[in-house]
Amino acid sequence: MATATLIHTDEEIQKDVLAELKWDAQVQPNEIGVSVKDGVVTLTGWVDSYLKKWAAEDAAHRVGGVKAVANDIEVKLFSERTDADIAEAAVRALQWDASVPADKIQITVSKGWVTLKGEVNWNFEKQDAERVVRRLTGVKGVSNLITVKPSTTPSELKKRIEDALVRNAKVDANKITVEVQGSKAILKGAVRAWVEKEEAERVAWLAPGVTSVENRITVEV
Repeated sequence: MATATLIHTDEEIQKDVLAELKWDAQVQPNEIGVSVKDGVVTLTGWVDSYLKKWAAEDAAHRVGGVKAVANDIEVKLFSERTDADIAEAAVRALQWDASVPADKIQITVSKGWVTLKGEVNWNFEKQDAERVVRRLTGVKGVSNLITVKPSTTPSELKKRIEDALVRNAKVDANKITVEVQGSKAILKGAVRAWVEKEEAERVAWLAPGVTSVENRITVEV
C-alpha cells in the first residue's frame, strides 16, 4: 500500500515552528522571527549565545513539512571573550568529555568562531566535539571539519551494522537490507513505523568509520 503524503501549508509550518520554539526551554520565541516560503524556514533575530542559535535551528528541523532551514539569527554577546580564552576553554572542555579524543582534534578560534579539525574513528565523536564546543560562552559559531576515518573494510562495516540491527529489539532486522559504499551506509526495506526507521539509522551511525547514512527505508501503512 502506498504511503500517504501529508501536505503542510507555509502558514501551518510557521505556526508549528513558533510553537516548537516556545516548547524548547533553551530558546525565547520573542527573540526569533520565523518566515516560511515553499517549506523553507528562515529564522531571524538575535540571541546571546551560539547554543541558542543552534537550538532554534534544531527546533525548526523537528517540525513536519520543513524542507530546509536558513538560519540568519545573529549572535550578540553582552561581553566579548578573547579568542585565546575561548580556545583554552575549548581545549579543557574536550579534555573533560570522556567520549571525545581531545588529542586527535585541533582547535582554531577567529573572532569567536571555532574551527575543529582532525580525524576520529566514530561519527558520534565528531558530533560530541561540536556539541561540547558550541555551548561555551563567547562562541559565535562552529565549523566542524573533523573527518571520520574508516577503520574497517566495507564488508566488515556491513556485517557490523547488520549484527547491530539483529541485536536491537526495536528493529525488525529481517525487513532491512544494508549496503556499504566505502564509508557510506545505505539502508533499504520497509518497516511498520517511523520510529523503527529512525532507530535503524541511529544504529547505522554508531558503526565505526561510517561517515554518512542514506536512509531509503519506507514506512508501511
